[in-house]
Amino acid sequence: MPENDPAPGLRVGFILARRFTLSAFANFIDVLRLAADEGDRSRPIRCSWSVLSASRDPVRSSCGIAVTPDERLGDPSRFDYVVVVGGLIDQAETLDPEQTEFLQRAAGAGVALVGVCTGVFLLHRAGLMNGYRCCVSWFHHDDFLEQFDGLVPVSDRIFVVDRDRLTCSGGASSAHLAAWLVDRHIGRAAAQKSLHIMIIDAAMAADDPQPGLPLELNSRDPLVRRALLLLQQNLDDPPSVAQVAERLQVSRRKLERHFTDRLGMSPSDAFLRVRLSQVRMLLGRSDRTISQIAAETGFCDASHLIRIFREKMGVTPEAWRQGAAPLEKV
Repeated sequence: MPENDPAPGLRVGFILARRFTLSAFANFIDVLRLAADEGDRSRPIRCSWSVLSASRDPVRSSCGIAVTPDERLGDPSRFDYVVVVGGLIDQAETLDPEQTEFLQRAAGAGVALVGVCTGVFLLHRAGLMNGYRCCVSWFHHDDFLEQFDGLVPVSDRIFVVDRDRLTCSGGASSAHLAAWLVDRHIGRAAAQKSLHIMIIDAAMAADDPQPGLPLELNSRDPLVRRALLLLQQNLDDPPSVAQVAERLQVSRRKLERHFTDRLGMSPSDAFLRVRLSQVRMLLGRSDRTISQIAAETGFCDASHLIRIFREKMGVTPEAWRQGAAPLEKV
């Protein structure tokens, strides 16, 4: 940092879990980088950031790219925030003892802790989330419930700020949480600049919904979860119930029984809920035409989508987009 420049207004340390999610880390840190300096010069003037570890050995991400830490753990009070970036569920079971002790010292010193992606799992295991609300991706909602009895995470919002604990669902939401921090400590103009350079139209608020499965469709039943995930991955050309059963190598009757027992609805009704949830998300977040949204969510054409949407939601898609708030009848 040049001698005449003031101390950074936002100082962030990162701890990367083994097999961490590279996109979540990159989105977060690039918002800081772009907010830190004029233009795209990337000098750590208004923000500073460091990747921390006990050994400084490279940490390999889930995609295989390795990141070499900048500093040893040291004194946590030199940071305003310490961000834990999680990774694959089966790989990110625990932090190293030195990392856990560092985070506990950070909490004791009043440093805010941030859990990104499955980083909140690691913070919970370190005993640092007791009494706090937290956010996880809808994709990991059931994994969280299985691992932490009595704790129900927020899985329908992109991030949660609860006093000195901040958590987000990962992916693009990491950029929005980082922008929230930049807005708070540096200013809104710096936050908007970062997002615009990253081709993100506008900052999303904490209570904006995650794109994904409707929360009421979460189930611990492996067969139901696999069926819903299969649909989620093929929204533009949704498979029929019979095709899903065939892909999962079960009978249609068995699949229907599991949905009825676990969700109280048929697979076809659940699949339609998922598609209409995606329609509502696209209506609220984009300027796509109704025809484009219909194609992306597996409806034959705009007329088909309008008819089904009006039947289930009580209004047309365009009326929903303009701010109508009907009772949901799905």
